Amino acid sequence: MTNRTTRIACFGEALIDFLAKPAHDASEPRAFHQFAGGAPANVAVAVARLGGDAQFVGMFGQDMFGDFLLDSLQRLGVGTVQTARTDAANTALAFVALDDDGERHFNFYRPPAADLLFRREHFDDACFDGLASFHVCSNSLTESAIADTTVYGMQRARAAGAVVSCDLNWRPALWDRHTDPHPRLWAALHEADLIKLARSELEFLAHGLRGEAAQADDDDLRLVLDRAWQGHAQIVIVTDGDAPVRWFTRTQRGDVASYAVRAIDTTAAGDAFVGGLLYALADRAVDRGGLADFLRDEDALAHALRFAAAVGALAVTRHGAFAAMPDLAEVQSLIGGKGGHR
Repeated sequence: MTNRTTRIACFGEALIDFLAKPAHDASEPRAFHQFAGGAPANVAVAVARLGGDAQFVGMFGQDMFGDFLLDSLQRLGVGTVQTARTDAANTALAFVALDDDGERHFNFYRPPAADLLFRREHFDDACFDGLASFHVCSNSLTESAIADTTVYGMQRARAAGAVVSCDLNWRPALWDRHTDPHPRLWAALHEADLIKLARSELEFLAHGLRGEAAQADDDDLRLVLDRAWQGHAQIVIVTDGDAPVRWFTRTQRGDVASYAVRAIDTTAAGDAFVGGLLYALADRAVDRGGLADFLRDEDALAHALRFAAAVGALAVTRHGAFAAMPDLAEVQSLIGGKGGHR
């Protein structure tokens, strides 16, 4: 491992989640509570809440919601010096309803949106200096210009020696129905050292590779892994709610138990998991140069994944995205035995 900082940069989308408030009776007007969110911004907040060095990189509208997001990030300890503002589009909005199990249903007001207007020239060289990891998700791949910017940022980060992380975070409602997302998704996934997929996302990618023909779960997994190994990926991680977390490298595979908790809002579960994992890697000073050695140490990898699973589990026990992220003491308490395993 090289002597580097532990700074983690998260690039892309920040938006407002308007979370539906349950009505007490049918005559009560439906109300929504404003929460700060957006997948990569959530990851940055998760890192900062744990005590890590987190930076958000992206574009905000010159509106009250952009002000709210910037203030929220700064109050929670996330660096914002690599952000920009624009009056060419407003900050994106998402209206979120939850079912009885805390599962989400989204309505997005995007595009147009300010975060989609970030371009290559908005990256400052200092963004990549001494960086431990650089994280993105597919929400910044939905249009060709922002997709190009995202891949460019990933390439710059890898050249600078950072671990490049991609959580698919597949949101079909954000995509034009006439656009095949798979080429852009794989272009980004092939730039990542670390890929995180939910089980449903693994199945979605496999469907795109095999077409309509039905196959077994193991066949889906093989298809996706074979395609992932064509890029820079060193590890693929698959989550599935409170089921064990599965991990795959080019030579090894395994699983790690998750935590059984009562979920009330799963909005930021995957983002919390990724934030916890990137924090755990940075805490051990793992950059891209040291990632392969780290992954060969199965005990160290299992410890990092258990830590990430605990962060994700705690996040689903409260409402919101930024507001749901736990601090280090809470995570250590859960890992120490005050929560069940699955």
